[in-house]
Amino acid sequence: MPRLTRDRTTWLTYAQLGLWGFFLYGFGPVVPLLRDEQGTSAAVAGLHSTGIAVGALAGGALFAPAARRLGRGPAIWLGLAGVAAGVIALSLLHPLPATIAAVAVIATFGMVVISGVSVVLTAHHGPAAPAALTEANAACAGMGILAPLVIGATVDAGLGWRPAMAAEVGLITLVALAAVTLRVRIPKAAPAVAAAADPPTSPPPASSPILDTYRSPRTEIVQDPPRPAAMEAAARAGVDPVGRAVPGRLPRAYWIAWVLMSVTGSIEVCLSLWTADVLRTHAGLTAGGASAAVAAIVCGMFAGRLAGGRLALRWPPVPLLLAALTVSLTGFALFWSAPVDWLAVTGLVVLGLGNALHYPLAISIALAAAGPAADKAAGWASYSMGVGFGIAPVALGWVADGVGPHLAFLLLPGFIAAAMLLTVRLGRALRLPSPTDDRTPVSAAA
Repeated sequence: MPRLTRDRTTWLTYAQLGLWGFFLYGFGPVVPLLRDEQGTSAAVAGLHSTGIAVGALAGGALFAPAARRLGRGPAIWLGLAGVAAGVIALSLLHPLPATIAAVAVIATFGMVVISGVSVVLTAHHGPAAPAALTEANAACAGMGILAPLVIGATVDAGLGWRPAMAAEVGLITLVALAAVTLRVRIPKAAPAVAAAADPPTSPPPASSPILDTYRSPRTEIVQDPPRPAAMEAAARAGVDPVGRAVPGRLPRAYWIAWVLMSVTGSIEVCLSLWTADVLRTHAGLTAGGASAAVAAIVCGMFAGRLAGGRLALRWPPVPLLLAALTVSLTGFALFWSAPVDWLAVTGLVVLGLGNALHYPLAISIALAAAGPAADKAAGWASYSMGVGFGIAPVALGWVADGVGPHLAFLLLPGFIAAAMLLTVRLGRALRLPSPTDDRTPVSAAA
C-alpha cells in the first residue's frame, strides 16, 4: 500500500488550493444575491458561470506555457495574484458586464492554481498522488465551508456579501507571507526533468500505480512482435504497441476522464450556483440562511475527502468513483424530495460526501494516463471544467425560469447517471489496451 508523506511542500499546496476553494464555494451563494441586486433573471445571472467557463478555457491555455517559462511553483503564485486582483474588482464593481468580466479573470488564474497544484502533487507523491490530491481538495472544501457561513452572516448583518468575499485577498496575503517566512518553495519542475538530458537508450513502458491496478501482476511476458490489430488499438489509445506513450498524444483513457470531469464539474457548479435558490423557494429559508446552508454541501465534501484520502490508498479509483456517484445520487434524492429545511440540509451533506471524490479521482486517473505529458494534460483538464461550467448552469437557469429551480434540478440525476456510464467506460479503457494485450503469456501463476 502506498504511503503518503506530508512535507512542507505538500502543506503549502494544500493551503494554495484552499485559497481557491474560499472563492469557488463562496461565490455560489453570491449569485442569487447578485441576481436580486442587478434585477436579472436566473438565466442571465447564470452567465456568471459562463464567465467562469471562459476563464477556465483561458487558464487552461495559460498554465502550460507559464509552467515552462516560470516553473510550476511560480506559476501557482501568479495564479493566486490574479485571483486576488479579480476579487478586488468583483468587490468594487456593480454592473452585470463588469461582474461577469471580474469572475472570468478570477477563473482564469484559479485554473492556473488548480492545474499547478494537481501537477505538483502528482509529481511529488507518485503512487500516493490520488490520496494527496484528495486531501488537497479536502483543504479546498474546508475553506469552502467558511466562505458561505461568513457570507450568510454578513448578509444577515446588513453588510452585504462584498466584505466577506474581499477577505480572499487577505487570506492569499497571509499564506504568501507564511511561505516566505518559513522558506517553503515548490519545485519548479518534475524530478524527472533533471534526468531528461541523458535519456535511457530504451524508454520504459508507460506505467503508473493507478494504471497498473488494471493490469495483471501475475503474468509473465514474452516480448513477441505485436500483431496489426494490437498496433491499431494501441494507436487509438495513444500508446505504441509495447505500451509506451506516443509523444504529443494523450491516450484514450485520458479523454474519457476529460469528459467525465466535464460532467462531474457540471454537477458541482449547478449545486454551487443554484442550491441556495432551491432552499429559498422550496425549503422556505431566508436569503442569508439559504446562503449559509450551502455550506452543508461543502461540509460533506470536506468529510468525504478526509476519509477519501485513506480510501484512495486502499481501493482502485474506478470502483471508488462509482461508489461516490451512488452516494451523490442518494443525497440528491433526499435533498430534492425533502419537505422541510433540516431534511434538505441533511441531503446536501450526503450529496457532498459523494461529490467529494469526483474530481480528485478523475484528475488523478487523467494525469496518470497522460504520463510525461502531465503539464499538457493539466491544461486540457481546465477546458473540461470550462465546458461543464459554461453550459450546465446556464441550461439549468433557463429551465428554472420556466418551471422553477426545484423542478429544474432534476437535470442533476441525468448528469450523475452519465458520469456513472463514463466511469464504467473509463475502467474498460484503463484495462485495454495495455502492454500485456498482445503478448503470449508463458505462465499465469507464480
